Amino acid sequence: QGQLVESGGGLVQAGGSLRLSCATSRSIFSRNTMAWYRQAPGKQRELVASITIGGNTNYANSVKGRFTISRDNAKNTVFLQMNSLKPEDTGVYYCKPPPWSSWGQGTQVTVSS
Repeated sequence: QGQLVESGGGLVQAGGSLRLSCATSRSIFSRNTMAWYRQAPGKQRELVASITIGGNTNYANSVKGRFTISRDNAKNTVFLQMNSLKPEDTGVYYCKPPPWSSWGQGTQVTVSS
């Protein structure tokens, strides 16, 4: 289905910020809604945020007001700005168009208390 490369994860203290990036090809980026998902240890993968081609966004209730998804059309990249991070935000973060069945390698986010 194509290549998606997530980056930007790391270890941060509670209350800190991280910015995740997801780079892909123009053919994928220009034709699809893009979304960020996460999987916490021992939990199912969940949708965190999505953004349409036109820029309409949607967020999980748990991240509203703290996370911002955006897309850079010139760079074929989707970003997830994460502020006021909490320990429960810990997990592996993935990006992909929602209809896709395959997943990338993800990027690990760890928030310490």
